[in-house]
Amino acid sequence: MNFRAENFYATWRRQQQAGILHDDQVLPPEKLLQAVWRQQRLQRDRLQTADGRRLRVLHPGFTSVEGGPDFRGAVLQIGDAPAVSGDIEIDLQSGGWRAHGHDRNPKFQKVILHVVWDAPKPNADVPAVLALKTVLDSPLAELALALENESGLPENQRGKCCAPLSELTEAQLAGVLNSAAQVRFENKAAALLARAKNSGWEQALWENLFRALGYKQNVWPMLNLAENKPRWSRAATSVFALQTRLLGVSGLLPDDLTRAQKSSDTFLRHAWDSWWRDRDGFEDCILPRTTWQFHGLRPANHPQRRLALAAHWLASDNFVSRLEKWIARELPDKRMVESLHEIFQVERDDFWSWHWTFKSARMAKPQPLLGESRVTDLAINVVLPWLWIRAREGGNEKIRREVERRFFAWPAAEDNSVLKLARQRLLGTTSARLLKHAAAQQGLMQIVRDFCEHSNAICTDCRFPELIKPLIGSNASIQW
Repeated sequence: MNFRAENFYATWRRQQQAGILHDDQVLPPEKLLQAVWRQQRLQRDRLQTADGRRLRVLHPGFTSVEGGPDFRGAVLQIGDAPAVSGDIEIDLQSGGWRAHGHDRNPKFQKVILHVVWDAPKPNADVPAVLALKTVLDSPLAELALALENESGLPENQRGKCCAPLSELTEAQLAGVLNSAAQVRFENKAAALLARAKNSGWEQALWENLFRALGYKQNVWPMLNLAENKPRWSRAATSVFALQTRLLGVSGLLPDDLTRAQKSSDTFLRHAWDSWWRDRDGFEDCILPRTTWQFHGLRPANHPQRRLALAAHWLASDNFVSRLEKWIARELPDKRMVESLHEIFQVERDDFWSWHWTFKSARMAKPQPLLGESRVTDLAINVVLPWLWIRAREGGNEKIRREVERRFFAWPAAEDNSVLKLARQRLLGTTSARLLKHAAAQQGLMQIVRDFCEHSNAICTDCRFPELIKPLIGSNASIQW
């Protein structure tokens, strides 16, 4: 191929993009500015804040996927001050800081730089401001084409351990990840044991199942409910009675009818017929609704629906014994997830199989209350550690070994933002296929916790690369 000749595909591409973006347009898309900042397509030696201080970007930070500032964990040096770590917010205009309410939002307290397209003058009482308009390294239209489909981290933004990790054999890397996974697993088991010593094995199991149902947004209110289980579960044996108690004590039972959803209003009337008799007796443990977080939740993960699911487990007389029998059965690897899913799944709930929340319209067909991907989360974070620590404490070596076998054979869990960033920073890839098992994912997250979270974006003082280097080029294997 003659690279000097005009590339016909590039010509087609330019024609397709013609008219979309011009260098003289007033404001470019904000997503383009985010891509420019992420890839640092700037004349980096010319950067100055709006008040004239020299700016060095030691690391641009990591894209935020959970609201708040656009980038987190950036490392900057402004003027002669020492380098600092903090967040980056990108807006088209400098007035966006107040117009968008960032000055009143606690999520933006760690912002150290406000990146904008054009800042005609310094702003008082706001973070340092950087204008991009005059410091791009290429014309705006060219950048729009170049960054249109950009993904992942540039090579110079990967962690210092990425290079040594890439030189390990596949077996060595698996050994490192599985060793870290074992540490994470045993830490979970130790926490379960500590709680079981105070409240018993079953109560420890329920508390951690509820925590898992809360995901990261609602761990603490879910745990609070579970800690009070001996109170609100007393004399409530049916699924509906337990759902009513849970929704009432959680503060998630609506006070008013929807006036729009007949099926929801029927459920609410029946629930209140029961809850108003119990409410006074539980007044001291009812949670304020403000303890719950709903931002960014998928409808299927709404805490109302998760509590409805938990009520089915609680109403079952043999739920715990089914878990004990499950681990004692001989199961091929391909049946592990499916067989545990059969224990956790609910065949049908007259209301919640048809509704995501009280306010949502009735669905055309019933939806499961728990998917297989969530079963993996419950298995890895709760069920297997709980069964393992019970077996260890009871001296049952056969069950302990079977738990370990299933843990390391369990297929990979659903991907998440922590894993995506860790793969890019540590393994230099955006592909999830490298981590085929949940244990490898757990190991990678443990490395992030043990090392990355104690350093910064430029890996200051991180010892993990030093620990990896002796393995390179050797035949040493990792025991786990």
